[in-house]
Amino acid sequence: MNYKVFLSLGSNIEDREKYLLDAIDNISAVSGVSLEKISNIYETEPVGYTEQGRFLNMAAQISTSLEAEELLDKLLEIEKLLKRERIIHWGPRTIDIDILTYGDLRIDTPKLKVPHPRMFERAFVLIPLMDICEKERLYGININDALDKCGDKDGVRLYKKMTVCDLPGGC
Repeated sequence: MNYKVFLSLGSNIEDREKYLLDAIDNISAVSGVSLEKISNIYETEPVGYTEQGRFLNMAAQISTSLEAEELLDKLLEIEKLLKRERIIHWGPRTIDIDILTYGDLRIDTPKLKVPHPRMFERAFVLIPLMDICEKERLYGININDALDKCGDKDGVRLYKKMTVCDLPGGC
């Protein structure tokens, strides 16, 4: 069975755009994963730990035959490949890849929670997601309504328009 999965990606160290695009390239190379759509790239203020540089954020839609925790393991491998270090909670990072949704499944294990616990509270997640999600509601929540409640909307600015066709080898 194939699942439609939405991912959120972020980077705020060194060549942020390159880390995002390298992550997308590595995700699309995973066996059992097909890259369907990518959002525009947005520059955003840091949330949580604010003593760090601005982030570039984007979202991606994939289709996968992998089970959720198997996909998570592959994404963690990609983060490690791209030199992600977990030193400060919500701190600076070369790349962060989060599973936002996994089909319509709800998952609550020690390793993975889907939908992502804070996705409906963060404009830097919702704005890129709205670029590629044709649904108005996810998990019974209206995306626009959730975005209206986000206090960080003003800190999200378009950085670069993107589609899959803009990727090397795209379209």
